[in-house]
Amino acid sequence: MNATLYGARLGLDRGWREFKHSLRSSDQGFNLFSAIAFLTVLWFQRNSQVEGTGMSLASLTLPGMIGMSVAFSGLVGPAGSLSMNREDGTLLRAKAVPNGMVGYLVGRVVQTSLDTVFSLTVVVLPALFLVDVIADAGIGGLLAMAGVLALGMAATLPWGAVAGSIAKSPGGAMGITMLPIMGITAISGIFYPITALPGWLQGVAQVFPVYWVGHGTRWALLPDAVAAAEVGGTWRLPLMALVLATWAVVGFLLAPTILRRMARRESGTDMEQRRQAALQRGS
Repeated sequence: MNATLYGARLGLDRGWREFKHSLRSSDQGFNLFSAIAFLTVLWFQRNSQVEGTGMSLASLTLPGMIGMSVAFSGLVGPAGSLSMNREDGTLLRAKAVPNGMVGYLVGRVVQTSLDTVFSLTVVVLPALFLVDVIADAGIGGLLAMAGVLALGMAATLPWGAVAGSIAKSPGGAMGITMLPIMGITAISGIFYPITALPGWLQGVAQVFPVYWVGHGTRWALLPDAVAAAEVGGTWRLPLMALVLATWAVVGFLLAPTILRRMARRESGTDMEQRRQAALQRGS
C-alpha cells in the first residue's frame, strides 16, 4: 500500500478512537450546556412571528444555529486540539514517524467531523419538539443541508488548524478563535434576521463563512417565502458557494504550509518548556 494512503488509513482509525474517547470526557458537558442554551432561545422565540415570512422566529433561528455550530466546530475544535497536542508532545511524536503528520491531520479532520455531527444531534433532536422545520424539509432538504454544512466545514476547518499552529498555548488558541467568532456570530443573523442590522454591519458579516452557512441552511430547510428576511430578499446561492469555496480553497492552500513550518520547529526542548508552563498555570 502507498505510504501516504497507509498514513491516511491510520488517521481514520485515530480519529474514530479519539472521537469515542471524547464521548467519555468532560467535553460533553459543553455540548449539554450548548443544547440547553439553544433550546432556551428557541423556547422564547417560538411564538414570535417574523413579518413577511409567516413563520416563527424559532423556525428561522434553528437552521442558523445549525450552520453556526458547524462553523464554530470547524474553527474552534482543530485550534484547541492542535495547540494541546503541541503541548503534550503528540505532534512531536507524529512528526517523528513516516507519514505521521498525514495520519495526524486526517485524524483531526475525522474527529472534528464526528464531534460536529454528535453535537448537532444533541441540539437538533430536542429541538424537533419545539419547531418542525427539519421534519417538513424532507429528504431533499436534508441532503441540501448536508451539502451546505460540508462546505461550511471545509471553509472553517483549515483556519482552525492555522489558529492552532500559531497559538502559543491552548488558552491562546481559544482567544484567537472564540472571541472573533462570537463577535462575527452576533452580526451574522443567527438569532434574528440580519436585515435588522445597519447596512455596514451586514456587509461585514457577509465577508465571513458564518452568515453564509446559516444562509444556506435556511435555504435548505425553510420555504422560499422566508427569503424575504434575507439580504436582497432572495436566496443568493451562487454567492454563498463562492464565498465558502474561497475560504476553503485559501485555507487548504495556506494551512499545510503553516503546519509544515510549525512541525519543523517542534523539538523536545520546546515541548518541555510548554509542559512546564502548563504546570505553572495549573498550580
